[in-house]
Amino acid sequence: MKAFLKNYRQSPRKVRLVADLIKGKRISEAFTQLKNLPKRASLPIEKLLASAVSNAKQAGVNETDLYVENVTVNEGIVMKRSMPRARGSASRINKRTSHIMLTLVDKGADTKVKKEVKKEKVVKEKVEKTEKKEKKAVTKSKTTKKVEDKA
Repeated sequence: MKAFLKNYRQSPRKVRLVADLIKGKRISEAFTQLKNLPKRASLPIEKLLASAVSNAKQAGVNETDLYVENVTVNEGIVMKRSMPRARGSASRINKRTSHIMLTLVDKGADTKVKKEVKKEKVVKEKVEKTEKKEKKAVTKSKTTKKVEDKA
């Protein structure tokens, strides 16, 4: 489940400070962290997180098992402005924007899948061991028959 926020009018460096706080956390923990954080970027990221959660609900995923897998903050467009300086010159001011991508993951489903994969591996190993034993038994019986035929 993903959600995007493009051209958010704050520098990526400042937004990353907030984004790094919620990476890998449970949804409820992330919401409480964002509500109590005195940074300007916390409100838009909170809205983005709510959007990602609603996207997950639409997909039929249980909300309690969701974790914030990744929050990526990239640089958006930079608006160039100028400020008058001494002796008729001007210096440039960069008005930076950010692109934020938030990804959620369902940890409950991942653990179920991992358990099933482990079970399949164990079953395959058991089958391989029994096949090896059968092959050894067949080769032993062939060698014993050859020895009996010679005698």
